[in-house]
Amino acid sequence: MTWRVAIAFAAMSMAITGLLAVVTWHLASSYLLSRREQGATTQAAVDAHLVQEVLRDPRRNGPVDLIQGLAGGGDVTVALRRQGTWTVSGPAQDVPALPAELLALAGSGTPARQRVVAAGQPVLAVALPVEGGVYVEVAPLSGLDSSLRFLSAVLAAGVGVSGLLGLGLGSWAGRRALRPLTELRDAAARMAAGDLDARLPEQDDADLAPLAATFNRTADDLQWRVRRDARFAGDVSHELRSPLTTLVNAVAILRRRRDELTPTAQQAVDLLDADVHRFRTMVSDLLEISRDERIDESDLEECDMVDVVTHAVGARPGIVVEVATTPPKVLADRRRLDRVVENLLDNAAHHGGGAVRVGVSPSSDGVRVEVDDAGPGIPVELRKEVFERFSRGGIAGRREDTGGTGLGLALVARHVRAHHGRVRIEESPFGGARVVVEIPRGTT
Repeated sequence: MTWRVAIAFAAMSMAITGLLAVVTWHLASSYLLSRREQGATTQAAVDAHLVQEVLRDPRRNGPVDLIQGLAGGGDVTVALRRQGTWTVSGPAQDVPALPAELLALAGSGTPARQRVVAAGQPVLAVALPVEGGVYVEVAPLSGLDSSLRFLSAVLAAGVGVSGLLGLGLGSWAGRRALRPLTELRDAAARMAAGDLDARLPEQDDADLAPLAATFNRTADDLQWRVRRDARFAGDVSHELRSPLTTLVNAVAILRRRRDELTPTAQQAVDLLDADVHRFRTMVSDLLEISRDERIDESDLEECDMVDVVTHAVGARPGIVVEVATTPPKVLADRRRLDRVVENLLDNAAHHGGGAVRVGVSPSSDGVRVEVDDAGPGIPVELRKEVFERFSRGGIAGRREDTGGTGLGLALVARHVRAHHGRVRIEESPFGGARVVVEIPRGTT
């Protein structure tokens, strides 16, 4: 939008200055050419009168000396035609080749002038009737032509400069006029990315002030609801820890006495053990996701992602750790980075047939971590959805579901976003899915 305003300003500026340039050039060229023609005509009339006096006075010599004197080493060519014979003096000009209409008009007794091109140069030919012949003066217009060319170049350059100034002015005016909309767009984008503290500054414009106030009020309400829901999830998860601990201990006792139970009871214990384990994992994830997303500066430390990945992989079988070059250390929360890598490995184990490769390499502004699994991959239309909370139904029919809670990748996206990083899913060269995490060098 800003560029459209700038281009409109530039076009308007060029149109106005172009019109002024055309008018200026037309007036200036007409004036200069008229002055040149009047001056040449007046001078030719004076010279023709002298020639006429010589021709009428039999006591004087012929007009040859006078014609040479009138040329006088200047840039004007002087010529006299009498009885079909031309007498020419001055710069070389093919006077007999001048337009026949011009010479015929002067020969009939009518003064005439005409702009023509002789020897590749513009000239002004003035023909006047004299006693028994035609007097002609040919004045060059090359100087005037050069001046007009220079004037046209200056005017064209002025139009171009005005267009650039209009472009700059339009860009500045567009940014200034659209700044509130840009701030609104940026604030909305920050909120969509999870920054619930995004607000619009107060506006002095009476038309924009209600919009900013409404947006900020909506953001406050949304932030309050999100925090209320997070507190609710945290409180519920915390309250569930005590009965969950009792269930875990009870199941542990049943597992130790499993051999004393009937086959049917043993099967029930196995099912109960799996569900209790999954329940405990889900409560732990809910407690984690209900925490404040922002990172406390006291939790920041320099972290080596190779060490984080190696620690998370541990003794998991069949996983190859590849380090392209020595990646830089990042300033981050080590606990959250550990959770990111562990959740990616657990997600690959639960839904992708297990991780087969974890790569660590430098990125443009930090470190890049890639986790490749052995599953069938994730369709493009689901690659953003899988990072939503409890997003398991869309992939249940495509990937093996072995007890995930649907919060693992949501926690990954949350922790990566807290580090101002990026996470996405790509096609893996191993045939499955590749989850790419990029963490910048520093975060505040």
